[in-house]
Amino acid sequence: MTSRTDLIPAPRTVEGHMSRAVLLGADTTLWAAPGTGTTERWLRCTLGPALGLPLPPGPEDARDGVRLRLDDTLEPEAYRLRVVTDRGVDITGGSAAGVFWGAQTLRQLLGPDAFRKAPVRPGFTLAIQPQIIEDAPRFGWRGLMLDVARHFMPKEGVLRYLDLMAAHKLNVFHFHLTDDQGWRVEIKRYPRLTEIGSWRSRTKFGHRASPLWEEKPHGGYYTQDDIREIVAYAAERHITVVPEIDVPGHSQAAIAAYPELGNTDAIDTTSLTVWDNWGISPNVLAPTDNTLRFYEGVFEEVLELFPSEFVHVGGDECRKDQWRQSAAAQRRIERLGLKDEDGLQAWFIAHFDAWLSARGRRLIGWDEILEGGLAAGAAVSSWRGYAGGIAAARAGHDVVMCPEQQVYLDHRQDAGPDEPVPIGYVRTLEDVYRFEPVPPELTAEEARHVLGTQANVWTEVMEDHARVDYQAFPRLAAFAEVAWSALPAPAERDFADFERRMAVHYRRLDALGVAYRPPTGPRPWQKRPGVLGRPIDGPPPNR
Repeated sequence: MTSRTDLIPAPRTVEGHMSRAVLLGADTTLWAAPGTGTTERWLRCTLGPALGLPLPPGPEDARDGVRLRLDDTLEPEAYRLRVVTDRGVDITGGSAAGVFWGAQTLRQLLGPDAFRKAPVRPGFTLAIQPQIIEDAPRFGWRGLMLDVARHFMPKEGVLRYLDLMAAHKLNVFHFHLTDDQGWRVEIKRYPRLTEIGSWRSRTKFGHRASPLWEEKPHGGYYTQDDIREIVAYAAERHITVVPEIDVPGHSQAAIAAYPELGNTDAIDTTSLTVWDNWGISPNVLAPTDNTLRFYEGVFEEVLELFPSEFVHVGGDECRKDQWRQSAAAQRRIERLGLKDEDGLQAWFIAHFDAWLSARGRRLIGWDEILEGGLAAGAAVSSWRGYAGGIAAARAGHDVVMCPEQQVYLDHRQDAGPDEPVPIGYVRTLEDVYRFEPVPPELTAEEARHVLGTQANVWTEVMEDHARVDYQAFPRLAAFAEVAWSALPAPAERDFADFERRMAVHYRRLDALGVAYRPPTGPRPWQKRPGVLGRPIDGPPPNR
């Protein structure tokens, strides 16, 4: 028989059985095959304390025990979860990651209490109905981008979001570390990047149309040991951390720290400070050898910290006015035989494409990097709708689909005036649920270049983690299902069933302490209409 579940993301198949429930309690043991250690540790350190289950080691054939195995006949991230009377729980994965995702499903089956830090019903025996769940993800790249440059999120908050990602089977954390408004990663050879570049004197409160300011310094950064901790914590949860260091635009914080990086023959860069406003700064990196050497030094330290295959270089929204005014930039254009300033940006990106490739890494950037051509190994984050992703896939480049019209979670969730900061496109929970990452215009061969998808959380209007929670959830749960599950075409998706499952999932989010947007709309204290930004029927004046 097929069983109706409350799982999110929805699994491929669930087969229920009418027999006695499997009971888990203080005597339940845990057996782990070689190669499943990350899940073994997670079960004992996270799930065990939540439910008061010590999960001591036990024999493989223990009755009502939990067993972890690998099976290389399964897809790499696939898992099979078997709950069998008088046998217990078996989680088998095609890889260590597959076993871990199976454990996330087990956690949901155990109820909302399994998402807490300590037991609220000590000694309570847990019952799971016998069933077999077979599951695997649709996409290999199931991402969340978090912008910590506009509003800094302390390390504990980042670790918390890695846990939230793991709970939703998301596996790529795109870490937006630098921008005009702040530089957030320690680079030892260039200490002023954090001494100066990580702090701004004040902050616009709300979006760019807001008349309000927070007249106090804002900033912070991650030490290199913080980064190592974040990367290791993510790896234990089978999440890859992809760093983003923006070039050549979105770089005012770096120029404020090292004025020689700017276009010194066009403006007085010594007067620049870390930007305190939102939008697109006109201050961009100078296309000089000095700048190239400087950022090679930055990336050398970044590569030591982040083992990810991909390194994100931004490459978007680079204003060219200063290059037009700069004699040095114009000489570079002439010497390289370029057509114009757009060609100069392409040359800049191509330099780091080759530099990263020579070190065994792959460049990825926002879809503007397509302008001027890309090396074969470079990939594209398609944010300006689907067009960039379609063009990249047709040109043979790998693509991560993250169109702002669908999956920018800073955009408002309702058309009414009660949204705390009513900016961007209206994108409801249902809108996100009906998002389709693979454009129908692509052939089957072209569609193979779609690595997956990610939701982007830009934090101009998110001053603390509660505001990030409000914008991200519950929409991130819908996005996770789009990224993981084999859903039908958007118009055929059963949103009513998703809402039914979300009614249960809200209790899990409550246990995790997530300050999500309630289904009924903002809570009274969250309603701040007409103060922080005017409604905008389209993208906000930044990404």
